[in-house]
Amino acid sequence: MATMSDAEWEAIRLTLLVALTAVAFSLPLAMVTGWVLAKWQFPGKFLLETAVHLPLVLPPVVTGYLLLVTLGRQSFIGSLLESQLGLRMVFDWKGAAIASAVVGFPLLVRPIRLAFASVDPRLIEAARTLGASPRDAFLSITLPLSRPGILSGCVLAFARSMGEFGATMMIAGSIPGQTRTVPLMIYAMLDTPGGQATAERLVVASVIIAAAAMLASELLQRYAARQAEGSHG
Repeated sequence: MATMSDAEWEAIRLTLLVALTAVAFSLPLAMVTGWVLAKWQFPGKFLLETAVHLPLVLPPVVTGYLLLVTLGRQSFIGSLLESQLGLRMVFDWKGAAIASAVVGFPLLVRPIRLAFASVDPRLIEAARTLGASPRDAFLSITLPLSRPGILSGCVLAFARSMGEFGATMMIAGSIPGQTRTVPLMIYAMLDTPGGQATAERLVVASVIIAAAAMLASELLQRYAARQAEGSHG
């Protein structure tokens, strides 16, 4: 395989930046949402579940359009972010990160929700009878036992973010060196004479990165499982 160009490396760097930012940005909200869906019962809960999973069934371009309307410079939120915080989302890598976070959010929430739901409530009750506060019980019991599910969700959301195309194209465009991630560059190269070799190199790079992420997740899950067994042994 020929040496990758600076533009290709820049696309890979930008893709990793967008994917990591998307996961880091959405993880706290995903954990809160997963906890609420796993542990709480309330009227209209199905509405929250529907809203969480809606990005899975909506065409990505529709999600991107809604984000464009919501975060564009003419919108209230978009103008407020730019005037007060200096944050521009449209035609910027941060908009691509938001798009990836929204599209990958359901894949992040579901494993976290299942992990929280699988924790034996008797362990929590035992900790509470020994004087642990709800916060202490969560940090010392629920969170360690749920770590494999949280890691799985992070890997799924990361992989989905790396492959995001439609929503990113709508809100961030395909600006070389600024918003052109690997999927966008592959699409551009396939439409460019002589660009197939570049597209093939980027496809191989994407497969390697995704495989490395899955391997890292598997290793981390095994480590977390050993730690949990050791703490209960």
